[in-house]
Amino acid sequence: MRVLIVKMSSLGDVIHTLPAVTDAARAVPGIQFDWVVEEAFAEIPAWHPAVNRTLPIAFRRLRKRPLRNFTGPEWRNFRQQLRSRHYDLVIDAQGLLKSAFVARLAQTPIAGFDKHSAREGLAATAYHHKYSVPVQMHAVERTRRLFASVLGYSIDSERGDYGVRANLARTREKRCRGLMFFHGTARAEKLWPVAHWAELLTLADAAGYPVWLPWGSEEEKVRAAQIVAVAGTGRVLPRLDLRGLASMLLEVDGAVAVDTGLGHLAAALDVPTVSLYGPTDTALIGAYGQHQVHIQSPVGPEDTDDPLAMMTAISAADVWSKLTAVLPQEESA
Repeated sequence: MRVLIVKMSSLGDVIHTLPAVTDAARAVPGIQFDWVVEEAFAEIPAWHPAVNRTLPIAFRRLRKRPLRNFTGPEWRNFRQQLRSRHYDLVIDAQGLLKSAFVARLAQTPIAGFDKHSAREGLAATAYHHKYSVPVQMHAVERTRRLFASVLGYSIDSERGDYGVRANLARTREKRCRGLMFFHGTARAEKLWPVAHWAELLTLADAAGYPVWLPWGSEEEKVRAAQIVAVAGTGRVLPRLDLRGLASMLLEVDGAVAVDTGLGHLAAALDVPTVSLYGPTDTALIGAYGQHQVHIQSPVGPEDTDDPLAMMTAISAADVWSKLTAVLPQEESA
């Protein structure tokens, strides 16, 4: 059976879909998946052994000039690739109008959330098979439930398995003692103050942990440099792609992250991680997996008019305490 998955973005959403693929591969002998995904995240699905082919799509970029781009050669080439292979079924795991539009291009039956379960209810009008999945459920479990309903199997109560660590770590051995700090995120109210990061970096350095700070934009590069300058220790990494970041994560002891897709990447690779949350509902989209700790701000949105106050209220001392509790313990001599 060959199934096309449509789950294009964001990074965290793509990662959250992996456990459903693992479930399906175990439950349906011989099933193979292709996956339509935004070009920036195309590396991720290919890490899973049940994914045969990824189909990168530049939907975010193309929609900036839709009249020109959606009639141009790049879009025609994508459609040709999509239709070059027969699919028994398409699963729209995103539940948006844009994902439903892409799913329709495959010209085969589509399964997805019903109108009460999809993020954009109107998307369900494009589906041939519609399934009700509780909205108040973690994103990983919602997707697992959708795949199980579509493909006709039951899922147990065990935590979902991303299914990618073993494949990526096959030829690697841990080479260093250290930590990664994922300080960048898309929204200002989810940022942790530079001074707090610097204090945490100082605590890590005192305990003998080197710290690496990645970045994905010039703004994040500047912030990383500020953190290192204030702390007087730490290292700003060169710009890395997702595979490069994954390789480093497989080598370090742990990580600290704000609400960012890279925190979900750490969870998918089973890296002990403390994730910091202000306005985010961790029950629905918090980092999912073993060795994952969430710190929710003690300040709620009802307590302040300052959008930055929630993250500022999380102390570096509390983060360090939670992190050291989940880091691997050194073997005694």
